[in-house]
Amino acid sequence: MTHTTCSIDGCNKGGRIIKEMCMMHYERVRRYGSPAEPHLARASDRFWSKVDKTDSCWLWTGIINAAGYGRFSVGTEEKWLAHRYAWTKLVGDIPSGLHIDHMCHVHNCVNPAHLRPATNKENHENLKGASSRSKTGILGVSWDSSKRKWRAAIGHHGKQVHVGRFDTIEEAGAAVVAKRNELFTHNLLDRAA
Repeated sequence: MTHTTCSIDGCNKGGRIIKEMCMMHYERVRRYGSPAEPHLARASDRFWSKVDKTDSCWLWTGIINAAGYGRFSVGTEEKWLAHRYAWTKLVGDIPSGLHIDHMCHVHNCVNPAHLRPATNKENHENLKGASSRSKTGILGVSWDSSKRKWRAAIGHHGKQVHVGRFDTIEEAGAAVVAKRNELFTHNLLDRAA
């Protein structure tokens, strides 16, 4: 079939047609191997050059934000979190409204085998442990000085679920793990314990 206009989707340029492409697209293919804009054609190569594939995690070595997640730019307008870019390129589109959860708990990991789509609640269920502000070091366990016991509680659907008060920190820790396993679906570390 002989084209009188460019055969690249969305381009209807006429004029000089070489190998069924307008001069602009023909030159891009000749120079960069793709009819896409040069910075888009090279984006994938740039991305993977910033990934260190270890035996388990694929670590992003480029720019890292304050929360520890990789950042990647395609052109001047399109900005990505590195793990979301990797998921999109290797697995497919991210369903609307979902996060990409790091099952490995390594924020700069872009290995799709370590990632999964999750709702905001599911993503927050899969915590690595207690926050840095925790005085006990155990997620969901605090000291109740008025009762002189260890208090166990978890957050579920925006509410605080009281699990109980216990004589030992070990009992309180076991109780919060059991309650999270009852109510949560994405708490991998609790389920492994």
